[in-house]
Amino acid sequence: MSMINRRKFVAGSALFGGAALAFPHMAFAQADTDRRLLFILQRGAADGLATLAPVGEPAFAKQRGGLAEDYADVAQLDGLFALHPAFAKVGAMYAEGQALFVQAIASSYRERSHFDGQNLLETGGNKAYALRDGWLNRLVGLLPEGRNRALALSPSVPMILQGSHPVSSYAPSALPQADEGLIDRIAQLYESDPQLRGLLSDALKTRAMAGDSQMRDLRDAESAGTLAASLMKEPEGARVMMMESDGWDSHAGQRFQFRNLASRLDTMMGAFQAEMGADWGNTLVIVATEFGRTVALNGTGGTDHGTGGAMLLLGGAVNGGRILADWPGLRQGDLYEERDLRPTGSTEAHIAGAIAAHFRIEPQLAMRTLFPDRTSRPVEGLLRA
Repeated sequence: MSMINRRKFVAGSALFGGAALAFPHMAFAQADTDRRLLFILQRGAADGLATLAPVGEPAFAKQRGGLAEDYADVAQLDGLFALHPAFAKVGAMYAEGQALFVQAIASSYRERSHFDGQNLLETGGNKAYALRDGWLNRLVGLLPEGRNRALALSPSVPMILQGSHPVSSYAPSALPQADEGLIDRIAQLYESDPQLRGLLSDALKTRAMAGDSQMRDLRDAESAGTLAASLMKEPEGARVMMMESDGWDSHAGQRFQFRNLASRLDTMMGAFQAEMGADWGNTLVIVATEFGRTVALNGTGGTDHGTGGAMLLLGGAVNGGRILADWPGLRQGDLYEERDLRPTGSTEAHIAGAIAAHFRIEPQLAMRTLFPDRTSRPVEGLLRA
């Protein structure tokens, strides 16, 4: 609790408890910029070699076995890689220069625990649990005061958004909506407290932007993508948002599991792009995961926890239609610890570089603030000039 302002925490808790019937799940932050950032965390270690398959690599078919069959009729994006066929809408973004793929990258974490890997990716520390706040929260502190807002589209605030800067969360709920009388009584109760009054005001704005979608959870991918955009595109919408994509841990039957999850993520991104409208041009979407998976299949048609993986940068602000990869190869002697894709790029350096360019932040300041104690230089040229 030391890194989170206690009063803000208590105030937020009081709001949620008192207005549980009124607001699905809300907790709240504020950036004076028209640019939007959506960060999507693929929890469970998504298989980067399935997302962006190196079909032109001589060892690919032998290493991937039945998983390689998914790419039999898929056109290559360049002379080496093919996108999984479930990513049809993301592929269209690539064709329009609005998607950039980074292959064979990893965070500084080199073990294989989901909990530790996600903690390091969310906090930005140089080892798991070294920091008690998230790098997206620290980003809020770098953005101008004023019309700024950071929001988690989630029932609670994930680690990546926790910290000293106030943030919000929102998620649809099956609970009955509060009537206007209850809202009025809450408003009267909070009237004398500027902070609680502000929290309530933000909560009501967020609920109004969400609209009456009849959603009860975030399981419908198309509706979730549309809802995310509705909470970001308005003038008072979130400038920073985080979403979670769960279920990528594929130890068995990966082929079917991956296709379903990739299709869901693709549908969500397609709906998000469509709903953002003209604001898509000011938007950066980063899709990342805690680590990759083993190169070879295990005995149950899945893959196990690995190291190197892939990251997606999407949006009208992206200098896309490209794949960035210092390709290490898939021959047995090329692999990290003789089992994983060897990482040749830094996840943190790509995130810091993209965010610095997007929000016009000095790159080294972005790196020091978001990912302290790193020696990698932020990667340049990821977004349009």
